[in-house]
Amino acid sequence: MSENKTVKERKELNDNYKWDLSGLYINDESWEDDFKKLKELSNEITEFKGKVVENSNTLLEVIELKLKIDRKLENIYTYAKMKLDEDTREDKYQSLNDRATSLMVEINGKLSFITPEILSLQGDKLKEYIKENDQLKTYEHFLNEIIRKKDHVLSPKEEAIIAKIGDVSGVPQKTFSMLNNADIKFPTIKDEDGNDVEISHGTFIPLMESKDRKVRESAFKGLYNTYDKFKNTFASTLSGDVKKNIFYSKVRNYNSALEASLDQNNVSTEVYNNLIDGVHDNLPSMHKYVKLRKEVLGLNELHMYDLYTSIVKDVDMKIPYDEGKDMVVEGLKPLGSDYLNVVKKGLESRWIDVYENKGKRSGAYSWGTYDSEPYILLNYKDTLDNVFTLAHELGHSMHSYYSKKNQPYVYGGYSIFVAEVASTANEALLMDHMLKNTQDKQKKLYLLNHYLEQFRGTVYRQTMFAEFEKIIHERVEKGESLTADRLSEIYKDLNKKYYGEDIVIDDEIAMEWARIPHFYYNFYVFQYATGFSAAVALSQKILNGEENAIEKYLGFLKSGSSDYPINVLKKAGVDMTSKEPVNNALKLFGDLVDEMEKLIKE
Repeated sequence: MSENKTVKERKELNDNYKWDLSGLYINDESWEDDFKKLKELSNEITEFKGKVVENSNTLLEVIELKLKIDRKLENIYTYAKMKLDEDTREDKYQSLNDRATSLMVEINGKLSFITPEILSLQGDKLKEYIKENDQLKTYEHFLNEIIRKKDHVLSPKEEAIIAKIGDVSGVPQKTFSMLNNADIKFPTIKDEDGNDVEISHGTFIPLMESKDRKVRESAFKGLYNTYDKFKNTFASTLSGDVKKNIFYSKVRNYNSALEASLDQNNVSTEVYNNLIDGVHDNLPSMHKYVKLRKEVLGLNELHMYDLYTSIVKDVDMKIPYDEGKDMVVEGLKPLGSDYLNVVKKGLESRWIDVYENKGKRSGAYSWGTYDSEPYILLNYKDTLDNVFTLAHELGHSMHSYYSKKNQPYVYGGYSIFVAEVASTANEALLMDHMLKNTQDKQKKLYLLNHYLEQFRGTVYRQTMFAEFEKIIHERVEKGESLTADRLSEIYKDLNKKYYGEDIVIDDEIAMEWARIPHFYYNFYVFQYATGFSAAVALSQKILNGEENAIEKYLGFLKSGSSDYPINVLKKAGVDMTSKEPVNNALKLFGDLVDEMEKLIKE
């Protein structure tokens, strides 16, 4: 099956290219049964109010009941959301998602007394409990993590209030998602063959990669002029989400929303600021790449809509999904047979929802629960970029797979800070394989161009996003308002800084902030850049055949959240508290620019 330029209804797609969620719930009725059971189960835990730390046995009982509730709630919420993502127009799954979200808020309220009571333990009482009850040993890191955040946990009554507003605090993101995925309609344009193509989240980047500049310009203006018509609504949703983050940071006694967000993973704001400073120091390499792009494309003026098209002519790499799967498997061979066997299982067992359909959530992700497969949502188009997206999401899924297989539920997930490492390592290995097995000069240039675009998109672009997030939060923290015009001004100025003097910063790009869902993820995007840097370091160790490199890497994947993310990476051989990984990654970027320039001039 290959791509079709007409976006289909979901029922028109072959089931082999849809994920099979029956491993999570066999049908909606079984979801309803679990929903009722969880309601009943959550009432049991309220009987422990005021008794959580009476003795070690009670503490153990409360922790295990809480985790049982969390586990079932995770299944309920994930199923509802993933079913909605299949087609965001479906009233039935909008309802299920709303009910799951409301239940989550309700249950979080019921559980809110637990943490404050654990924090009431005096002196070395917790150590005594762990010493006298061997079963508590499993939860030592979990308990220590609660104690670490003691200064930011409120009274039981206050925590209950905070939990109850969870449903309300999610409104900005939910409104953005419905507007961006279900309600907004983009125009139809002509592609390079003169066919009508509807601009959508799935078709936009392929259109921007077109060799025909008129197609690129039409797609660019068609998309952003549509966003401009809704700019005040998007500004309102983003401003609301920023205010939510600031509210939570203030009530939890943090100095800023940034500090509050990073503290969840025990990461200092210095890591965030070092990333931005490091990228600023290496902007000359990006500016050189932009200048090279302008020269090779032979343009008097390079525009923002010229950034995605390949600067290598006469290379047509259309890659159907089934061919892309085989390429990914070949690229991941350095990780060994155990890793590869699981990858193959995932590719053949309907872990993946492959193609775009009308109403489907845009983008791509890997998600699931401790009890389910690590599912993948794609909106696959027959492009090289989408092959790398498949490799990327498989990295996430493999990280989840190994974590769940080797850790108890309490540590079965992993920190957001390390979430992009495995995914990007997969991409680096795939790229290395393709470069080494490509003799054709034009194809090699094409791949180098793609690799440079990964750096541009993952290190430079995501750091620009991170700086944008930092600026808008700081503005609101100082009492300023975020109007559409102000957001656009900030965003356009950042584009000027990051891309330099050799490109026209078109007015339309100032609206790009309106279409980025990650701006609603509370300082998430910087981790793409730090994760990319760590991934480059780890993949190089594997490819260079360093002693125990594969074992250490698999150990990283198996660690889950059993230790702090900085420590987990250190054990794998990468120290993210230093500037070295970021600087090395950007040095590699500069070297790749030089290599491409040399090949072009040969």
